[in-house]
Amino acid sequence: MIIRNGFGPFLYYDGQEREELGMMKTGLVMEGGAMRGLFTAGVIDVFMENGIEFDGGIGVSAGAAFGGNYKSKQIGRVLRYNVRFAKDPRMCSFRNLIFTGDLYGAKFCYDTLPNELDVMDREAFVTNPMKFYIVATDAKSGEPVYQELEDLAPVDMDWMRASASMPVVSRAVKINGHEYLDGGISDSIPLKAFEEMGYEKNVVILTRPWGYRKTPQKAMGFMKAMLRRYPGVSKALSVRHTVYNETLDYIEERRKAGAAYVICPPQALHIGKIEHNPEVLRSVYYQGRLAGEKHLEAVKKFLETVNEDE
Repeated sequence: MIIRNGFGPFLYYDGQEREELGMMKTGLVMEGGAMRGLFTAGVIDVFMENGIEFDGGIGVSAGAAFGGNYKSKQIGRVLRYNVRFAKDPRMCSFRNLIFTGDLYGAKFCYDTLPNELDVMDREAFVTNPMKFYIVATDAKSGEPVYQELEDLAPVDMDWMRASASMPVVSRAVKINGHEYLDGGISDSIPLKAFEEMGYEKNVVILTRPWGYRKTPQKAMGFMKAMLRRYPGVSKALSVRHTVYNETLDYIEERRKAGAAYVICPPQALHIGKIEHNPEVLRSVYYQGRLAGEKHLEAVKKFLETVNEDE
């Protein structure tokens, strides 16, 4: 199959064709981090503008909610709706938390917004051959669950919401008789899982600067009390820093082996999990764009060398 973009024609094989030809599949792994995800949004917009294609993508929390726009090919949508509704209490407010149990309004964020106010392109999502997965945490076991989103039907939006449902400030999302919470609890950067799913050459977008290491969960006693219905989640949170830091070590191993390409902010992103200032949102997004532009040629080269060793 030949695809054309602004840089001319190039060969592109979708995931099924790669499997049939015995070729490596390429993947995009997107960490969460609440509003730090605007950094990821900036990076992926640059990728889309320059015709960068992947066989599959996987996102966690904000990486899921924002990363889905890669498959629907909606450049600029993440920044647009976040700025537009930054101060709208329906999107994020303590009023929501008090009256619904969700800091981020479930119906507004995962129904009204994508279906009416800034519509996600379902047709583009379905027709794009790129596979897209999210990570959620099983609230009973505390184990990660990897779910493919296929058509943005209501159940897909429930999975996306589950991936971004932070403990304590969100209700667990019920899907098919099970309850789920934020994927970052159990697998914040699912590179290893994605490799096991067959994606051998991956670009990894982090929302913390390289060299960052996670420390133990603060106020663990309080968290356990608030999550007494979900001891598996409490256990996962208690070891999350260890798992996260081991994952960073694994990413570095894969980077040195030439199997992963890492993009991350050059310094800490000064943005909170809750952010109502549009200028701060724009700043983090444009930091992501700068990173995307800086790494663009290297990412192209990384993806072009997928099968050189075969």
